[in-house]
Amino acid sequence: MALLNSEPLNLASPLPAFHLKDAVSGQNFDLNSFSDKKVLVILFICAHCPYVQAVEDRLVELRKDYEGRGVQLIGICSNDASAYPDDSPENLRTRALDYNYGFPYLIDETQEIAKNFGAVCTPDIFVYGRDRKLAYHGRIDDNWKDATQAKRHELREALDDLLSGHTPLAQQMPSMGCSIKWKT
Repeated sequence: MALLNSEPLNLASPLPAFHLKDAVSGQNFDLNSFSDKKVLVILFICAHCPYVQAVEDRLVELRKDYEGRGVQLIGICSNDASAYPDDSPENLRTRALDYNYGFPYLIDETQEIAKNFGAVCTPDIFVYGRDRKLAYHGRIDDNWKDATQAKRHELREALDDLLSGHTPLAQQMPSMGCSIKWKT
């Protein structure tokens, strides 16, 4: 397991286009699927990464707390499922249902979407406001291991800022996790 931090990106970068299939419903989603949402949270995640597993409950809590406020979480798995079978579409579906994700869990088989976003690790989190410009690219909070020990909840702070018409702080701590498992 190679530990990486998310790469710094230019805030205000436009949301890259995508058209991907949901591992749970089989439905295809693209940017137009979420045009009514105020905020999009793109989560590059997977099933096998211990860093993602440590924050799954927090992601579900975020979804529950913010879905009625115009925030849409979208999971994307870009890992090479042939080399990492835990990240196969069937296993992603099972995990999403078992943990009650409640948000689309899209499959990036070609890995082009991860490259277009600049995603490098799982979890790698990208938040876009109504203008679909990057407003936040960082961690969920300051304690990936134990939510009860977290003192700062940066992702929630960014969502609250966007929903209240403010810009999230420019200083953002990177997310960290396993490397995306690129095809060779």
